[in-house]
Amino acid sequence: QVQLVESGGGLVQAGGSLRLSCAASGSSGTINAMGWYRQAPGKQRELVAAIEDGGRTNYADSVKGRFIISRDGAKDSVFLQMNSLKPGDTAAYYCYILTLHVYWGHGIQVTVSS
Repeated sequence: QVQLVESGGGLVQAGGSLRLSCAASGSSGTINAMGWYRQAPGKQRELVAAIEDGGRTNYADSVKGRFIISRDGAKDSVFLQMNSLKPGDTAAYYCYILTLHVYWGHGIQVTVSS
């Protein structure tokens, strides 16, 4: 049974930084990609950032230049460094991994105050 555990969320003032972490445990097979989605109240879930097995990254336009995704392949962990946070970044953030299946974390709240 694959489990994803997220940590690092919380409340921060606009302009501040947070670092999200996600650790995968259990037998998942080859991980082809890892990343983060987010969902704000009343909005659809959207991709924030993803990193493929070969290291290629992909970011939402709204976070380019502010967020950095990285991965520790040896530990099946993925990280999201979030800088220059804005109130519009407020959302629940969900970690995922892509193998033959997609596995999701339970989500972690990030709140940015103005």
